[in-house]
This record gives sequence, structure tokens and C-alpha cells, in this order.
Amino acid sequence: MYVDSLISRRRLLRSLATATTVPLWAGAAAAQLVNKLAYDLKNGEFNWFPERSEGGPILIIVSIPDQLVHVYRNGIRIAASTCSTGKPGHRTPTGVFQILQKDKHHHSSTYSNAPMPNMNRLTWSGIALHAGNLPGYPASHGCVRLPMQFSELLFDITRKGMTVVIADNTSQPAAITHPGMVLGDYARREFAAVDTALVKDQYTAGHEAKPSITSVVVSSKDKSVTVLEDGRVVAKGKATITGGAKPIGESVYSLTGSSTSDDSLTWSGMGYGKTDREDMGHELRRISADPQVREQIRKRMKNGMTVVTTDQSNSASHRATDFTIMEGVY
Repeated sequence: MYVDSLISRRRLLRSLATATTVPLWAGAAAAQLVNKLAYDLKNGEFNWFPERSEGGPILIIVSIPDQLVHVYRNGIRIAASTCSTGKPGHRTPTGVFQILQKDKHHHSSTYSNAPMPNMNRLTWSGIALHAGNLPGYPASHGCVRLPMQFSELLFDITRKGMTVVIADNTSQPAAITHPGMVLGDYARREFAAVDTALVKDQYTAGHEAKPSITSVVVSSKDKSVTVLEDGRVVAKGKATITGGAKPIGESVYSLTGSSTSDDSLTWSGMGYGKTDREDMGHELRRISADPQVREQIRKRMKNGMTVVTTDQSNSASHRATDFTIMEGVY
């Protein structure tokens, strides 16, 4: 469980109230923990409510228009913070990323050895989440700058392979129920095996020597499904998508659990540019995969598994838009 790594809000408030250290960057907005809703936060402020959901997979969403970072655990928002993204000429890329590297005391190899504390790397070309100056507008060279104290808390609960979505809209995750097995219905006996694996995963979370991360990328353009484990392709096959030429859209689904009452899986879904929550669930149900690929997915099912859908090619060299899909992973 992630609970052991959390700092209580009460303890954090005491530490902020008694802090006498000089801010890391002169002129930066003073980081301040506040009891406010996400969209009421002012520059430099953040909230932190880990007690709202004490366990489960984490999804981070960065909203460029709002200059806000949202942290969801098991589909429930537990934190939000103001941020500063890329300035004109150094645009922060949008898309679905995985944390490739963590470094608590990182320094930039590009910008004069500048300190970048609590760094969570998203691309090998230099995009990351880290503590930095927040002037109240986009001002970075492409990274997502965070208040120092918020970046410390976030660093404690992130891990390599976690999903981070950077969006140029204000989409929020929606709860989605999918009948049977994802990418194809399964019989009751097969669902029972998946449910047992998810329950086992809940008990072993945090105790594995090196927990693996499973991601699935579905491309409507290629009609393909790619299964990745820790960034390595372990299976690839054909995707069957109903509905003719209708796009499936750029979306991210994170597995949050199962419901034995109706043999279904529950997901936290976020659509890039989508506002129709019911439509997101419908798009997921349009997709099915070859039995061999489904079996590889079934063997790796665990809470936090990510399914990414895209209308682009699954090959980075053939993508035609600015939407990044797990750069540096495969």
C-alpha cells in the first residue's frame, strides 16, 4: 500500500508553519498548503488530502490551460497544485507519459547545472516534473515546475512506470465500468481468475521487490494492440474495432478494480479532448483483441494497468500529431 509513504496533513502543516529556511529560488511564489478546492488555488498554493483514498493506483494529470496538476488515487482526487509549464518557444508536450526516472537531487545537464529537486522524468529529451520557480504563468523550458513542498510529497508517492497525462484541456477522470475482460468479453470462470489476481495484487502491493508496470496501446490506424511490461513489448496482435471509421480517440484508462456483482472491471478514464463520459466507456467496449494478446494481458492484470487508445499509428515515426504516447518507453 502507498499509505506508509504518506505524510499527514497535520504534520505537514506544522512543518510549514515552523519553517525558517530561505526559499530555494528568489522571487518564486512561496509554497503554501491550503484547504481549498483545486480551481480556487492561487499561484504557489496546493492542497493535499491523502485520506480521501488511502490506497490504489495513482494517475497524475497536468492541465496546461489551468496551470494545475491533479493527483488521483483509485480515481479519486487526493491533491492538486499550481504549476508553471513551458513558455512560448518551449512548449510542454501534451500526451500520455510514463515516469522513466526519479532523482531527488537532480541538476540540469542542459541549463547551467540548474537544480531540479524531486525530479520525475517523463522524456529522455528533458521533460520532467520538478520543483521550480512559479511566477504565475508558463515560464519553463518545457518542464512542469511545482512548489517545493508539493514536489516533495509527490516524489514520495510516485514510482517508475506510473502514468502522467499532460493535456491542453481541462478533462478529469471518469469512473467507467467495462463488462467482462477488457478488449474482449471473457467467460465467468475467466473473469474469476482475473478478479483473484487483482485481490492478490492488493495484498502484495508495496511488498514486491520490483513491481512490474503493464501498459496496453491500441491504435485504430494500425488496427493493432501492443502490450508492454516495464517498457518492453511482450505481445502484439490485431485489434478489432467496431463502429466503422468512427475514431476511438486519444484516451487513457487506468484499472482501479473489479466488481463481482456483475463480473465487470472498473476503470478511471481520461479522454484527451473528450467531455462525454458515457462515450468514453462506449469507446472502450468497441475494442477487442486476438485471444493470444488477451491472454498476455490477463496474465499481467493488476490495479494500475494502463490502456491507451489512439487514432495515430502505434509507431512513433508515423505519428502525425503533437500528442505523445509514452515517449522513450518502446
